[in-house]
Amino acid sequence: MQSVFSKTKKRFKWLLPACMLGITGALAFYPADEWQDKITEALELYSKRFPQEKVYLQLDKDYYAAGETMWFKAYVLLQGQPSLSATNLYVELVDKGGNVVSKKLISIGGATGSGAFELPESQKAGQYQLRAYTAWMLNFDSEYLFYKSIEIFDPSKPVGPSQKPAATDFAVNFFPEGGNLIAGIPGRVAFKAIDQQGFPQEANGIIQNLKGETVAQLKTTRDGMGMFELTPAAGETYKALMQTSKGLQKTILLPVVKTTGVGMKVFNKGARIFYTTTPASKDNPMYNNLMIVAQMQQHIVYKAKLNAGEGQMSGFIPTKELPSGILQLTVFNSDGVPMAERLAFVRKNDFLSLGLQNMAINTQPRQKNTLEIKIPDTMLTSLSVTITDADNIVKDQDENNILSNLLLTSDLKGYIANPAQYFKDADPSTLAGLDLVMMTNGWRRFTWEKVLHNYMPDIKYPYEQGLLLKGIATTNKGASALSNGKVDFILKQPIDTSTAFSSVTTNDKGEFAVDRLQFVDTINVFYRANDPNKAWKDVSVKFEPHFFESREPVTLPYPFRNNVEIESRVLSTYLSTVAENSAVSRSIRNKPIFLKEINVREKRLSKTETVEARYATGMFSAGDGYAFDLTKDEPGSLSIFQYLQSKVPGLTVNLADPVVGPTMQWRGGPPVLFLNEMPTNINMLSNINIGDVAFIKVLRPTFVGGFGGSSGAIAVYTRKGGDSKNDVDTRGFEKYRKAGYDIVKEFYAPDYTVRKEIHILQDKRLTLYWNPNLIADSLTHTAKVSFYNNDFTRRFRIIVEGMGEDGSLGHTEQILQ
Repeated sequence: MQSVFSKTKKRFKWLLPACMLGITGALAFYPADEWQDKITEALELYSKRFPQEKVYLQLDKDYYAAGETMWFKAYVLLQGQPSLSATNLYVELVDKGGNVVSKKLISIGGATGSGAFELPESQKAGQYQLRAYTAWMLNFDSEYLFYKSIEIFDPSKPVGPSQKPAATDFAVNFFPEGGNLIAGIPGRVAFKAIDQQGFPQEANGIIQNLKGETVAQLKTTRDGMGMFELTPAAGETYKALMQTSKGLQKTILLPVVKTTGVGMKVFNKGARIFYTTTPASKDNPMYNNLMIVAQMQQHIVYKAKLNAGEGQMSGFIPTKELPSGILQLTVFNSDGVPMAERLAFVRKNDFLSLGLQNMAINTQPRQKNTLEIKIPDTMLTSLSVTITDADNIVKDQDENNILSNLLLTSDLKGYIANPAQYFKDADPSTLAGLDLVMMTNGWRRFTWEKVLHNYMPDIKYPYEQGLLLKGIATTNKGASALSNGKVDFILKQPIDTSTAFSSVTTNDKGEFAVDRLQFVDTINVFYRANDPNKAWKDVSVKFEPHFFESREPVTLPYPFRNNVEIESRVLSTYLSTVAENSAVSRSIRNKPIFLKEINVREKRLSKTETVEARYATGMFSAGDGYAFDLTKDEPGSLSIFQYLQSKVPGLTVNLADPVVGPTMQWRGGPPVLFLNEMPTNINMLSNINIGDVAFIKVLRPTFVGGFGGSSGAIAVYTRKGGDSKNDVDTRGFEKYRKAGYDIVKEFYAPDYTVRKEIHILQDKRLTLYWNPNLIADSLTHTAKVSFYNNDFTRRFRIIVEGMGEDGSLGHTEQILQ
């Protein structure tokens, strides 16, 4: 007899700050013994304290040359849901020596963000890896950060395609199903052959016992993987005589045969997963009190008692209510010790549907192309789109897209070849290959032994909320801490001359922290410490550097590889095109473009419209709502929210709850919040002095600038130069510079319907369109794309990826011609 949740949501939800995964339904199983409760409660505690965060980057293409720009869009998930609480993303470009050659701090809002690496023309050619992560992810195994291999070429030195080094050695690893070879129990053994670089290797061979008798034959069937049947005998030793397709030979011992334990077989039937377990001895009472547990996304979705004496050693796990992803099955004894373990992949048709329609394609030079992307009409969706020259930019055959990364490789250790292949169709051969991946790649996001014994990770990096200014104040030339003192700050941002103020109290060790800051580029921090008993001149302040400010070499877990196999002809054309495009870019930078004077006669803008034109940009400059100019007002309110509550009909604010903290409701839910057009939250805005605010815009629903905009949005802008009430006096303050979020570069897309002097230059663009934040119309549920061709492209490759507000993921690709 077995049991499952009677009902589960399609997506697991992680809600902060309650720190609890909400799954509807209840477990109905045999009366639980204490040890069974311990297993359930241990994982629940682990899930609450250590939610799993993932990052994925979509790039505009798979390889680059010096002088190009590498565009990327980031998606961040927390327990399978959009990570709406994430604010900081760290992205690094790392060379083969582990040296960080370039890095970006990206602002995340609505679980997404975007950025770019501008590769200088002096960029050294070679193999690199892109690494992306949040600070929270650094508390766990570094293998679960995001990695992508990138090859960068030198356009001034055309070369043939890189060749993978010839194989001179290989290895074969064996993986008995369930974990162990159990004497007398028929079982399946998966294996994986790799070369000295860690890449799949074709091989075949035989299994022999000590007498030299052949007991099994084996051959790789997919990407170096294969499987064979074996009934091991007690006291026997088995070896594999292997030979690769290149003729290399090796003899390898199989794992030791055990006389105790539990054998396991799993048959994935799609709609349900059938498992059968077999004890090493039916007469041993230890096998009469076992339990099998299945967990997904750190939540138990199935558990049942196993009793060898009563013949209860198998069952079915329905998958109808489960999302796509990895399911971990574990058999425990009554001491809570795992005896057998197996991974299975739940493959569902629950991906985000993305369709292309109404395409008007014109491959003539500099002609306009249009198309629409159809999305589901039931949810908000974040999309990113890249369109490249399909003939000059070839695809990475070792593809890892948003589906394969976030659902597969982000949960497994070890290199998986071409993981995207397992999500292109649901053919039996594809599913069989996916099951081989489950058997040959280890799950180590957590180990049951550590969870059950409360060996929890050491949290060195807290979950970040905005930027942090941290340090210590001392007196007596650093000899004594400034206990319970005060540090005053004036924060000036040179990029827009805005100014902010802050003051913080030190603790008994003289430590202080100003958190939830949000700014781009670099700010000048003017600070002055105050000792309540002495003059401030006796106090010194030392700021603590952030971990991202250093560029120490990093360890990369995955092998560097030639990520794209390119024909010499295609590579040569690509490099020459990049070189010509770089020459055009240099010409643009070096040649001043004089604009013809234009006299504009139209209605005079109101004062509020004038301020809005200076502050609001992009999606914030449009939209229906309320606008408030505070540059000349003297609001009597104590806070931004009290001011808005008196101005915006229906807006309710509760600032008094000491447990929940400040809350806000408008039109049925909380509006999304922005500070200087960067995502923020109510706690951050609560710390802003209303006297430092220049302009506020309240946008009615539905705001499409991020997940959670169904109740509208509120954008707050702090004062810039010219709008400040007075020039802030910084005399008596020391100065410190603090780096902020990277400024997001705008992708250049020409409009050939407008006559410009720049259009006389050649158009050699290879990425013709890049949009990391494509917005869909809330009525038609379509997103429109339009772009102009360059001077030569005849076929376009379009790749669209996205994430729904429920955490569903989508990917579609098509060649347009």
